[in-house]
Amino acid sequence: MTPFDGFPARMQFTRIPNVFFSRLLPRIDDIAELKVTLFVLARLYTKKGHPRFVSLAELADDPALGESLGKATPAVLGKALEAAAMRGTFLHLALDRDGQRYDIYLLNAAAERQAIADIQSGRTELPGLKARPITEGPAVEVPDIFSLYEENIGLLTPMVAEELKELEILYPPSWFKEAVKEAVSLNKRSLRYIIRILESWAREGKGRGTHKPDSEKGKDKYADQKFGHIVRR
Repeated sequence: MTPFDGFPARMQFTRIPNVFFSRLLPRIDDIAELKVTLFVLARLYTKKGHPRFVSLAELADDPALGESLGKATPAVLGKALEAAAMRGTFLHLALDRDGQRYDIYLLNAAAERQAIADIQSGRTELPGLKARPITEGPAVEVPDIFSLYEENIGLLTPMVAEELKELEILYPPSWFKEAVKEAVSLNKRSLRYIIRILESWAREGKGRGTHKPDSEKGKDKYADQKFGHIVRR
């Protein structure tokens, strides 16, 4: 291993959202996904205009990222980006650019989700890029996470608003809406319970069935977990 020379006296810094360290980093167990995630976050920070995005082409051509990922860079890069998109860290949009496929990635945040919806509906175009979505279909649904909470759970306090902003970054917008629906159906009108649903989906896979207590055993499945005292029946 070649030792690192150390940081210089004067250097630039890249901003990383705090929620990355508190909610996202503990979930990433693949080193390639972690490297690519950090690299894309750094690239997005340097972009100008709205929405900010980074293309697969520029990631594949970057020598530092290529050296980091090793010899099988294209395959490893593609798999890592797919994992990050599936996790909900980034939004992936496939475009047709002069007859060629052009893949871009955006931060999974409310403004970027709205931008993708506008692009898919033809209401707007990406700055400096003449392209159109490859797959035509309905625009991305962008539910108002704050309205959903107030209408179904309770009063929106500043502390709750901050937690909701973090959830917007961590999970796809449709997940929160479905988690709220499930919590309401179980009469579990609590943000803590909704968070447990989202964490369970992220950990076990959303398609593995409805997330609810094991009524057959007569015991709340969260009773022995960290927030059991909050979500217990």
